[in-house]
Amino acid sequence: MIDKILAPVLSLGGMGLAFGSLLAYASQKFAVEVDERIPRITEALPGANCGGCGFAGCAAFAAAVVEGKAPVNGCPVGGASCAAVIADIMGVTAEKMEKKVARVLCRGTKDKAKEKYEYYGIDDCVAASKLWGGSKGCSYGCTGLGTCVKVCMFDAIEIVDGIAVIDPEKCTACGRCAKACPKNIIELMPASQQTWVRCKSRDMGKVVKSYCQVGCIGCKICEKACKFDAIHVIDNIAVIDASKCVNCSQCVVKCPTKIIQGKTEIKKAYINEDACIGCTICKKQCKFDAIEGELKSKHRVIEDKCVGCEQCVIKCPRKCIEMR
Repeated sequence: MIDKILAPVLSLGGMGLAFGSLLAYASQKFAVEVDERIPRITEALPGANCGGCGFAGCAAFAAAVVEGKAPVNGCPVGGASCAAVIADIMGVTAEKMEKKVARVLCRGTKDKAKEKYEYYGIDDCVAASKLWGGSKGCSYGCTGLGTCVKVCMFDAIEIVDGIAVIDPEKCTACGRCAKACPKNIIELMPASQQTWVRCKSRDMGKVVKSYCQVGCIGCKICEKACKFDAIHVIDNIAVIDASKCVNCSQCVVKCPTKIIQGKTEIKKAYINEDACIGCTICKKQCKFDAIEGELKSKHRVIEDKCVGCEQCVIKCPRKCIEMR
């Protein structure tokens, strides 16, 4: 009786030992070595797994950094501090990264933009956009149903009066909202870019006026007002060249429909006359004739003409000009 019990037990035990030995051998033979830097980098990342870096998640990004397929400053959520830690792990220097924010290029609130029809479907911008471009009269404008709100992991977006509003302090520039928007009206921009056009309509001005009070009508007034050749009307919409724009806000002031967003506070240049040597560099640089003074004499800013573009501050060799 005991033999009948022991035989299968020993048999199964032997088979288990044999298979266990094979598995142990296989785990050693076919083991995939993981670079010890990968878990360290993963630990340094914020763990949002938002995909803003262009990879499936934080672990995938960490592996890509080690493999040289991603830069150490590629995580938009972690920012400069995270990049510095990763750079230290990799033994390299992290390049300075410019903070970016997502911005909504539409001002068509319920009281400013007309509706084509009343929408009673699901609260999803993609679904609504498939019905003749959405209920809004402007087929380019914000649908306002909050698809971007749902995908934002940082509670940085809310719908206010029919359009998406982004909190720049909470935004991490992960780009999820920009990818989710069916109208492509959310764009990532450098936070330092203080001037941008809040409209994406390509319709003619007369058509835009028929459905929106705050849309770009392609009048080119902004183009004529800009002394830095930084803004041009292309396909009926004003487009700003960020590499040329100095945030002088002249386009903002002149725009008849007020769809160009500019800096909220305009400071004036002030010259420290005690340090000024009268080199006239600032005077020559100013495109608004806001600086007076002759060669080798003290210069002075004409406050009423100064627009706060800061070009004189940048060019002054003595660094005796400041914004106040």
